[in-house]
Amino acid sequence: MSQSAVTRLYLMQVGSMPEYQIPIVCYLVQTNDGRNILIDSGLPEIMPEGEADFVNERDVIEQLASIGLKPDDIDTIISTHYDGDHAGRHGSFTKAQYVVQRAHHLDAASNPRFADIRSQWDQPMERIQLVDGDTELLPGLELIETSGHVPGHQSVLLRLPQSGTILLTIDAVPFGEGFTRDVQDDGSNPDAAAIRASTLKLLDLVEREHIGLVIFGHDSEQWKGLKKLPAYYE
Repeated sequence: MSQSAVTRLYLMQVGSMPEYQIPIVCYLVQTNDGRNILIDSGLPEIMPEGEADFVNERDVIEQLASIGLKPDDIDTIISTHYDGDHAGRHGSFTKAQYVVQRAHHLDAASNPRFADIRSQWDQPMERIQLVDGDTELLPGLELIETSGHVPGHQSVLLRLPQSGTILLTIDAVPFGEGFTRDVQDDGSNPDAAAIRASTLKLLDLVEREHIGLVIFGHDSEQWKGLKKLPAYYE
């Protein structure tokens, strides 16, 4: 029996922050043995109070349906972190196993930042796989611990048969302009040191692995030139 391996990567824009023209995105990974792995789930169906900056567009469930997938077809959700624009539809995938960094899940339990959508991410523990640090989830799919944006944030490294190695930085590096060794800390962000450490970790990874495509979490200019569902990287 052949070993599970990554074969396709789909990109989906499910919403936006219109004021800043920032895309809200999810990703779908498919494997050669028929697994469907969703990376993040986008915005909640009904926005919590105070989240008027975000706008739902063609949501993740509708986009998956356009390629013939129902929520129950999703085997795994890689939860990069529990912010409302990344975990807002987790509860819709009732057959999926969730994969999240242990440090993040434990922090979220008492962190008011994630309280608005707790009903989405606070799933039964038998359906949550907690991981600690960098983890190979399956051949061709690695989770990269990148704390800073939030404790226990994770980025995703994919190895595709034709496109080669692709790095999804998610919110560790939301915009391409921040992917540099030369960022100056003005002292305004208490998480700056952790953010910088994760940025340097990813820069080192790109150099070491000769990664050809780095997809930033919310970069509207880059997003315009990327393949979007139904097109895919393979």
